[in-house]
Amino acid sequence: MPSSNGPTLREAAHEQIVFCRDEQTGLRAIIAIHDTTLGPGLGGTRFYPYPHESLALTDALRLSEGMTYKAAAAGLPLGGAKAVIIGDPATQRTEGLLEAYGRFVESLGGRYYTAADVGTTSEDLDVIGRTSTHVVGRTTAAGGSGDSGYATALGVFSAMQAAAAATWGGNGIADKVVGVEGVGKVGRHLVDFLLAVGARVVVSDPRPAALTDLGESASRVQRSESVLTEQVDVYAPCALGASLTATAVDQLSARVVCGAANNQLADGTVAQLLKDKSILWVPDYMANAGGLIQVAGGSRRSGARTCWPRCVVSSTRSAR
Repeated sequence: MPSSNGPTLREAAHEQIVFCRDEQTGLRAIIAIHDTTLGPGLGGTRFYPYPHESLALTDALRLSEGMTYKAAAAGLPLGGAKAVIIGDPATQRTEGLLEAYGRFVESLGGRYYTAADVGTTSEDLDVIGRTSTHVVGRTTAAGGSGDSGYATALGVFSAMQAAAAATWGGNGIADKVVGVEGVGKVGRHLVDFLLAVGARVVVSDPRPAALTDLGESASRVQRSESVLTEQVDVYAPCALGASLTATAVDQLSARVVCGAANNQLADGTVAQLLKDKSILWVPDYMANAGGLIQVAGGSRRSGARTCWPRCVVSSTRSAR
């Protein structure tokens, strides 16, 4: 569940927040543009059944701010933005709703470029792309870079290797126990990377069919109700954010935290708690930037053409 702890509208340093509603399709969405100093805001669209609109707003505000840091740290000429669609994608995802959403994205005139996130796919982006030109990460068949889960997982794995080497030296992550929380489109690739170098993997995921995502790797991992309470060397949050609460840190046995989830800290006090326990935390916006890099510059892995329009990068404008 996304955290309710976050900036209020009064406290937020965002340039623009757009509330989107389409009565015909039932669309309810929020687009948050945090900062366009370095370029147009780019960030995924999360499709999630938020129980309250206030939680959706908080998620959009926090996620978009994180995208500003992520793009800047990666050296990309991009700003930070994010969007959320309020609803259950399993029952409310329709082409009409996605097309309506695309029209809202298009209405921003290039200040916001959307991509995939939790609850959305490259195929969804193809549909959104019918009504907006400001879409990246579409399927390779549509000329995009395809799903960014692999690139995100590769970045997390590389960051984890570096953190493990700094903590233990020697072989880094090999022979260590890694708890992967969430084995969706990023977590499943991370599991494969970890197994390939000899790590022992424990996974948790509330979905009954979660291990199906792991394919042949399913037989080589241990499943747990919660990796937070397992004896692990590394905790890899790869599901929704805010899993690192004061209680969670108190329970945590890991010496390294490195994962793909955005906004891993429930609030600003948790960083100090991790430091007090000598736990090395790799900030999420550093570890999980691989997906952003892919959709921003095209996918070398798939051989797709570059999907980021140079004309947009050269004509960026700041609201400040």
